[in-house]
Amino acid sequence: MSKSDTTEFELGPMNHVGVAVPDIEKAITFYRDIMGVTDISEPEILAPQGVKYAFVNLPTGQVELIEPYGETSPILKFLERNPKGGQHHMCFEVADIHAAKSVMETRGMRVLGEPRIGAHGTLVVFLHPGDAGGVLIELMESHKTCEATDH
Repeated sequence: MSKSDTTEFELGPMNHVGVAVPDIEKAITFYRDIMGVTDISEPEILAPQGVKYAFVNLPTGQVELIEPYGETSPILKFLERNPKGGQHHMCFEVADIHAAKSVMETRGMRVLGEPRIGAHGTLVVFLHPGDAGGVLIELMESHKTCEATDH
């Protein structure tokens, strides 16, 4: 790996683990009543991604519960293979999604589509699991803070 490969791209913290579920309300009940989690977001729909999602907020990160939404949801195929649900993806933050996408492609990774808005309201891309040890990886652009401008 060349020096430029390491300076162009830095993987940030893990943001969340995505868990596909056949019934988001049952999954929320499990995390609330069995696991004792009190901070769980209300389910929301992200139609362009084909999911209904909720975040289980923990001290060190989040579990993103994702239920299929619509007939073309990518979660449907996953649940056909795993009817009870299961880990769907891992999400890591990056400073610049377009730079990360470019570096990943340069390194031979198959990037699934163009950057698009994800459940956190920031741009995301996914890396093909066949190139990542069998794990679907989501790269999410970190929330950017407002920078001071010259007046």
